[in-house]
Parts: sequence; structure tokens; C-alpha cells
Amino acid sequence: MKRRSGDPWMPADAYGRTLAGLSVNLLVRDVALSLPFYASVLGLRVIHHDVDFAALAGPDGAQVMLHADHTYERMALAARVAAAAPGTRGTGVELRLLGIDPDAVQARAEGAGVSVPVPAADFPHGWREFHGGDRDGYVWAMGVPTEVEPAG
Repeated sequence: MKRRSGDPWMPADAYGRTLAGLSVNLLVRDVALSLPFYASVLGLRVIHHDVDFAALAGPDGAQVMLHADHTYERMALAARVAAAAPGTRGTGVELRLLGIDPDAVQARAEGAGVSVPVPAADFPHGWREFHGGDRDGYVWAMGVPTEVEPAG
């Protein structure tokens, strides 16, 4: 059930047609409480937000959407979402957004009191990454390629 008053930012079908490639849609308990993590900590650009929905953009065309739980009350996933314990929705999923400085994200996360399960570090797969979790339990890995070591 929508709680927004007034006309929508744009018709849902018009917004849907702007999406390409992989987009991420996350169900969150409260868009307003979730938005600071995505905008201020992860550094995603807020395209639009209201009580029901937020559209955000990241590097390389990445699109992230947040839908409030109440917008899914009549959807097949409603019971499953309602049954999830607070902070556990993202268990087993690591959302990776590359091209964002992990050390800067970690500094913003720590300043905002966000959980930092894996501090920024260089990993054997050639990336420097930070792993942080939002209030609903979605874990994000943000990173950049590490420098290639000169041969011998």
C-alpha cells in the first residue's frame, strides 16, 4: 500500500524503462531511515525519494532502489519479508559496487556509527574493499582495483 500523498515523481513504467543491465531493488523497513546509509556512507546519488521509494545511482550506471515494506503488502514476498528478523534480510548476499574508494566509505561509516564487519583491506583477488552493512542487514562491498606490483 502506497503512503505517498500527491502525484508520483514519475510513472512507475516510465522509470522502469530507464533501467538497464543489473539493478538492485531492496525492501527496507523505512526508506527515510535507510537513505542516509546509501547517500552519506556509500556515496550514491539520490535521484528521488519519498516515504515509499528511493531511486539512487552509483558509478558505471549502477541503479539501486529502496522500496518500503508497506509497498509490498500485497505482493507474494510480503509474508517472507515480514518474517525476517531485524537486520537479517541480506544474510548470504554480498552486494558489490566497485569504483568507490573503500577507505573513504569506511571513514564515513565509522563516523555514522555503521557496522563495519570487514575493514578496508587489500584482498588476493586484486581489489581493495570495505564491507559494511545497512540497518536491514544488506552487506555492501565497495572497492577499487589494487596497484599491480612491478615484475621482479
